[in-house]
Amino acid sequence: MNIRPRRNRKSESIRKLVQETHVSTNDFIFPLFLLEGGNDKVEVDSMPGIYRLGLDHMLKEIEECLKLGVHAFDVFPVVPEHYKDTTATKSYDSNFFYQKALRRIKSEFPDATIMTDVALDPYNSDGHDGIVKDGKILNDETLEVLGKQALSQAECGIDIIGPSDMMDGRVEYIRDVLDAHGHQEVSIMSYTAKYASAFYGPFRDALDSAPKAGDKKTYQMNPANQHEALIEADLDTAEGADFLMVKPAFAYLDVIKLLKDNYSLPIAAYNVSGEYAMLKAASQKGWLDYDKVMAETLMSIKRAGADLILTYHAKEFAQL
Repeated sequence: MNIRPRRNRKSESIRKLVQETHVSTNDFIFPLFLLEGGNDKVEVDSMPGIYRLGLDHMLKEIEECLKLGVHAFDVFPVVPEHYKDTTATKSYDSNFFYQKALRRIKSEFPDATIMTDVALDPYNSDGHDGIVKDGKILNDETLEVLGKQALSQAECGIDIIGPSDMMDGRVEYIRDVLDAHGHQEVSIMSYTAKYASAFYGPFRDALDSAPKAGDKKTYQMNPANQHEALIEADLDTAEGADFLMVKPAFAYLDVIKLLKDNYSLPIAAYNVSGEYAMLKAASQKGWLDYDKVMAETLMSIKRAGADLILTYHAKEFAQL
């Protein structure tokens, strides 16, 4: 037998020569949770090693990550309950602690890529991504608030807007608002195929943003559906998205590949909190080698077709 694939596996050096997929810190966006208090630092119980950070701690965290080669960050606000109302008015308040922090971050680290989240759930007393009336999430009425929120964040100098709400038409609406106010260079990373997943639990713990009633199945995608992602991707591409995202990542590798095979825009994948928490819990039990499984997980997401990965593993991977 002349064909022996093992010849290309016989040493570490040769294996590196023929390796098809490579993961580096350049592939990562690191999600961070911002607290109102400047000196606060609180670990997320369901996400060991991940903290809610006051601004002073967040600035230090970003500085450390930049030195490690992680240069992109997605900043989420932890909004205290007393700021929340039924129309998420704090989401577009330029004097809110979140917007003030974004301006400070961009001022101190102008070369860092800063992404923000556009959705109502952190600010909405109902805990939903849209305005709620009589138990229904209103689509078109929500768009106006999303546009104001996106503009408020763009005015802070951020680089990428991340609409995660899954309202129909929101990419086009946000793009029109940004362009009309001179923010043509602010990118939109659309949460294109965001599934109504059970893997988001720890994230909602971190932000205290779980719905007060009902669920998100009327606007987030059915986990059973794959080709529906093509409909969403067609719309987001036509409406002006600069990136298309799949969320979650590890449980939806087939959807990542589907979008990669059908679209020329960069494909992002969000390696979500529940996926992170599973590896942490198993490693704490001694059932898995955390570093090896983490690296393999990120490799699989990249191999499936993700051009960039939002992941809570970013700093730990960089430290390896």
